[in-house]
Amino acid sequence: MTGLWQSYFNGLLVTGGLIMAIGAQNAFVLAQSLRREHHMAVALLCIVCDIALVSAGVFGLAALLTESPTLHEIARWGGVAFLLWYGAQALRRALRPQALLQGEGTRRSRRAVLATTLAVTLLNPHVYLDTVLLIGSLGAQQPTPGAYALGAACASTAWFLALALGGAWLAPWLARPLTWRLLDIGVACMMFFIAAQLIRGL
Repeated sequence: MTGLWQSYFNGLLVTGGLIMAIGAQNAFVLAQSLRREHHMAVALLCIVCDIALVSAGVFGLAALLTESPTLHEIARWGGVAFLLWYGAQALRRALRPQALLQGEGTRRSRRAVLATTLAVTLLNPHVYLDTVLLIGSLGAQQPTPGAYALGAACASTAWFLALALGGAWLAPWLARPLTWRLLDIGVACMMFFIAAQLIRGL
């Protein structure tokens, strides 16, 4: 029983510490929450993806990716391309204040928003490096890997629900063009910085 709870709390704490770092996925969920545009569906999809990736890492995929330099190269270059594209889109929004006002513009369909969510989640190499390799490899070494995966799933669920619900609650106070401009500039800088890190590591 001690090993089970130890594994659970290890998964909870490790995943909680990593997932709270501002990244492409978190920035996207927050932006959707502020716009109140299918934000709960976005959060739920992120939770499902996180649970699937952690489970895959804990139960074997970490070893596969570690042994395959080709898969690493594909993930890195695909990630660089996506991060540069996403950063450019955020920068373009920041340069066009009329596109930043909450509630303005064309509301996207749920399908389009969820497709973008999948791209933000699955085309970001840091998701695989952190969720699959780091969290997964640590979980594979736990006394009870299943309990570790459950702890990681709980951390992911709590975080994304809090992000989605908290962003929607703050929306009335954040519905200012300047706030959106600063948010998008910050997102763009973050994307370009991560892409530069990946390029230097190639």
